[in-house]
Amino acid sequence: MLNNQDTIAAIATPIGRGGIGIVRVSGLLVTQIAQAILHKQPEARLACFANFYNQQQEIIDQGIALYFPAPNSFTGEDILELQGHGGAVVMDCVLQAVLQQGARLALPGEFSQRAFLNDKIDLTQAEAIADLIDSSSQQAAQAAMRSLQGEFSQKIQQMVEAVIHLRMYIEAAIDFPEEEIDFLADNKIQQQLQTIKQQLTQLQSSAKQGYLLQSGLHLVIAGRPNAGKSSLLNQLAKKDSAIVTDIPGTTRDILKEAIQLDGLPLHIIDTAGLRESDDKVEQEGIKRAWQQIQQADLILLMVDDREYQQQHHVAIESNLPSHIPKIIIRNKADLSQAPIGLTKTEPPECVISAKTGAGLTDLEHYLKQFIGYQTSEQGNFIARRRHLQALADAEQALTHGEQQLNLYQAGELLAEDLRQVQTYLNQITGEFNNDDLLGRIFSSFCIGK
Repeated sequence: MLNNQDTIAAIATPIGRGGIGIVRVSGLLVTQIAQAILHKQPEARLACFANFYNQQQEIIDQGIALYFPAPNSFTGEDILELQGHGGAVVMDCVLQAVLQQGARLALPGEFSQRAFLNDKIDLTQAEAIADLIDSSSQQAAQAAMRSLQGEFSQKIQQMVEAVIHLRMYIEAAIDFPEEEIDFLADNKIQQQLQTIKQQLTQLQSSAKQGYLLQSGLHLVIAGRPNAGKSSLLNQLAKKDSAIVTDIPGTTRDILKEAIQLDGLPLHIIDTAGLRESDDKVEQEGIKRAWQQIQQADLILLMVDDREYQQQHHVAIESNLPSHIPKIIIRNKADLSQAPIGLTKTEPPECVISAKTGAGLTDLEHYLKQFIGYQTSEQGNFIARRRHLQALADAEQALTHGEQQLNLYQAGELLAEDLRQVQTYLNQITGEFNNDDLLGRIFSSFCIGK
């Protein structure tokens, strides 16, 4: 763990030419540095205009100084912000003046890490800071702000409390049999287990949508040759990215396009037609297509609607990964004369014409709903892949504990599995000691955050 006794400093604004640049300082030497740089001590939380001096007592800039005494600051330590002119040279002069007074250069994410270590924010809120900065859409930014405000953390904490309450009941029955708590005879444990499982399922669904909002939905367009995959890519991308011909097997390699659908990030991947082939180049393209299918968030299985009743696509569909959602796109409705629109079957089907664009509105509406598009202020929170993994581990432990209870009536084993559930949930908010994980998380932050 880093030495939190050090005073750290960094330029908190992007490098380059701008109207304002900010140098941020945090730690025990803040008041001493303020006196040396400003020749005065700013009042707490009151902006003051001042000259900025270097060690030679030369004025290197002038601007606004803000002082936030501990513990009422972002990091929980004394913080000084020097807001001067945003040129690279002048900002570096101010930073060097601060470093000469005993501060050291902050590592990426170290300000946020100190806020976490000083219990000003939990780990999900710290991650939300970086996610808010990196947001690629308004929806993602709103979701990151909800995480920063603690919405995700509150849901995790509610689940942890429910697990603790159930553990207390079971372990009391085990440790104090004279109290005659027969937890195997009543329905209380089963009811509470079901409630926790429902809460966990809902949380997993919201977390997955939050993850997709930030990282983007990976759509893989798959199907037989000449089904219209490249035409659909061009329609969604609104440009001629892929070559379209009537010759089957035109697409030999992977073609990717990153677009935004009403502010939601989509990564669209066009693949080679799936069929038996003696062409070595096409064989390699088909191999890569299956690799992309395995990594998809959603598979768009393209079918020539004129061949739909012949069920040629069923063989491909049966080989698709069962755990990855899919939608069947019945294309070429301009030739088959099938009614345009979305059918909520399992899997869903959408009849379109990639040539004319008919039905694309229905498909885009489905994609927005799948990724978690919200028109109101209420919506999802941002989540990361490690959050999804922790929730999956918690679900597995909870399911295993339920089996121990139902099959073997083993209350002791259920209690141990519930302890594992609590551990996995606590990993999300950071109520554990894992310095390696913390280092990986905060090292991805911007310097100055």
